[in-house]
Amino acid sequence: MIAAQRTPAALVACVLALLLATAGGAARASGDLKAGRTKALMCQACHGLDGISKVPEAPNIAGQVEGYLVTQLQAFKSGSRRNDAMTVVASTLSDTDIENLAAYFAAIELKVGRIPGE
Repeated sequence: MIAAQRTPAALVACVLALLLATAGGAARASGDLKAGRTKALMCQACHGLDGISKVPEAPNIAGQVEGYLVTQLQAFKSGSRRNDAMTVVASTLSDTDIENLAAYFAAIELKVGRIPGE
């Protein structure tokens, strides 16, 4: 019974340690931010150079998780995810371009203003 009571606490400690280690790694960009900003000029018509959507059909990508951006850009490039504009754009990107773009947009800091209802 005592061992069973310790197992959940040990599990929680392991999960917390894993989350902290992952969060610390997420802050480091693997791509080149300067090169990503230069490449992002081609994204600005829809996503804005600041990563804030300029058209209703495009999502905000500022501050998005870098790995998520890499995965989505790779999916557009491979054709496993389809969007007319993004499929055309992503097909021109190298793996390095994708890493640089993801690093750039992920590094944009967002600040929360007023939260509705508060």
